[in-house]
Amino acid sequence: MSLLNPTDHADSLGASLRRPYRLLQERVYAELAASGFPEIRAAHSAVFRHILPEGSRLTALAEQAGMTKQSMAYLVEHLVEHGHVSVGPDPDDGRARRVRLTPRGERFIQAALSASQRVEDLLSAELGAKAMRELRRILGDIETVLMTPENDPRQSLAQRPTD
Repeated sequence: MSLLNPTDHADSLGASLRRPYRLLQERVYAELAASGFPEIRAAHSAVFRHILPEGSRLTALAEQAGMTKQSMAYLVEHLVEHGHVSVGPDPDDGRARRVRLTPRGERFIQAALSASQRVEDLLSAELGAKAMRELRRILGDIETVLMTPENDPRQSLAQRPTD
């Protein structure tokens, strides 16, 4: 059995998308740490990205983030300990609990959006507004193609007849 050399796929589309995203992420989270949020890691974005203004159930957050309930609970507990979210009763279901942003969590989201915008502004200044529009268009096109059911291998497997 031979193992792939990581450099064998360094020019793949996945790697070409991943590298700039990692650099963007490192820059944003370094700025966030310097501005008073050193306890937040990129993994916590799974909570912040999916939580609704009225709060969300842990199971819904986990499902939307594509992770297990246990993994999401771990992230939420860290955010509770640092004052970014609270967990309390769900007014729609007495048995359920709802995760809600605290004022500190809301400030974090605003700081993260601002830091992200500064990176976009830097890229726009360096690459030009036209290139940024084209980049967004191409990324949108990639997403559209990959979301099309006929291009989804899971769909084609599900539609195959079983013998």
